[in-house]
Amino acid sequence: MLTVFNQNPQANRRKLLQAAGAGLLGVNLPNVLAAEENQLSNGPSPTAKNVIFMHLFGGPSQLETFDMKPDAPDDIRGPFKPTPCKTDGLLVCEHLPNIAAITDKITVVKTMTHDFNDHSGAGHYVQTGHRWHIPIGGGFSVTPQDWPAIGSVAKYFDQRRGLINEAPTYAVLPNALGSLQQKGEYIRPGETAGWLGGGYAPVVTSIQKKNETDNPFWRDCSDEELKFSIRGLTPQDGMTVGRFTSRAQLLDNINRQQQRLREIDRSQVFDRYRSRALELVLSDKARIAFDVTKESAATRDTYGRHLYGQSALVARRLIEAGTRFVTVQYDCVDGYSWDSHRNSDDVKEHLLPTFDQAFAALVNDLEQRGLLEDTLVVAMGEMGRTPKANSTWGRNHWSTLFPAVLAGGGMKRGFVYGETDKHAEYATAHPVSPEDMAATIFTALGINPSWQIQDAIGRPHQLTTGNPVTDLFI
Repeated sequence: MLTVFNQNPQANRRKLLQAAGAGLLGVNLPNVLAAEENQLSNGPSPTAKNVIFMHLFGGPSQLETFDMKPDAPDDIRGPFKPTPCKTDGLLVCEHLPNIAAITDKITVVKTMTHDFNDHSGAGHYVQTGHRWHIPIGGGFSVTPQDWPAIGSVAKYFDQRRGLINEAPTYAVLPNALGSLQQKGEYIRPGETAGWLGGGYAPVVTSIQKKNETDNPFWRDCSDEELKFSIRGLTPQDGMTVGRFTSRAQLLDNINRQQQRLREIDRSQVFDRYRSRALELVLSDKARIAFDVTKESAATRDTYGRHLYGQSALVARRLIEAGTRFVTVQYDCVDGYSWDSHRNSDDVKEHLLPTFDQAFAALVNDLEQRGLLEDTLVVAMGEMGRTPKANSTWGRNHWSTLFPAVLAGGGMKRGFVYGETDKHAEYATAHPVSPEDMAATIFTALGINPSWQIQDAIGRPHQLTTGNPVTDLFI
């Protein structure tokens, strides 16, 4: 009988690596490493260089946004009316006039669907392409076992290709999801590097609210508030990315001479944290990208002076500086927001107007600057709302059907994908799972969804089991 483990954790780890290298656990690490190198040269042709993921946490209602049903019964159709847009067969809410004016530049997927009817788990699902390992109701916050975000995976492959950016490869704005919710007691999963490790984590900015009841997403913010400071960033005088890069290149030349298997544990951990240091000691170009006050007053007004609009503007600035993946979180500061159980008042007065202004401004700005073709913009929540509403037009959780909006990055323009029933309750054609959407984003970035990534001990994991929605591409 073969005994691999004993009571010494360090010895266990050493033996596990040895066993994996010998193929005793069904995983031959040299073969895995060779396969990873080969897959990088056989990816799909990218249609996008960058992604801006606009996450509307809480679950916007399909019936109050992009799948209106004006002929439905009184308790279903919603309190708002459609407004004219530029896409046949698409009914856009009257409180999204700026987006209605640019529907000839976007694709609307009506039929996002999954069965994880819980905010934290669903948020993890749409940002990673994997179900959360915590069951519904079993938890709310980030765990080390979470799947890595799509942005972390993009960073993983950039590093494997030897790319070192002056700007952070993956950034989250304006805060870690959950940090502005009420007292910040729930730090939500989905945006982190999870088990992939801290070296692939996003650079996360931090903006404070004035008090527990303040909601900076719903009001104009002062320049003093909008500093977009990076958590944990204290750069040393005289230490630039150029100096770090020179040292990194020297170390790479040395590391290439080492035996990969013999040094796998030490070198991989070192590479990840070295990369993290490279990102946190930012160049002037990247540091300036976070400074939204460098933009003209007219541009800032177009995006909206509220936190969401200014965050979208910083996302565009980061893309210009070389960032590959930016997640812009619209948090539930008051504990509800897009999670509109109580009524639709906040949806009408705050949520739809701020999203409408920021999203339309971002798409138009990217296009005017020649960046939209190379930048995929994805806007979506983690779920939708129940077709049947209460007496004040509040709606409950409904992950069975919700929309996503895409622009740029090789996506079709003026296109509607999927069909729904008369109550916006179920998809009747072309359902799209979070796995499929993740596969679509990966494919746009030139990453094959069937590729594998390795965890801390070298075990391979497929990126996602989903299929890219090829009909969305031009």
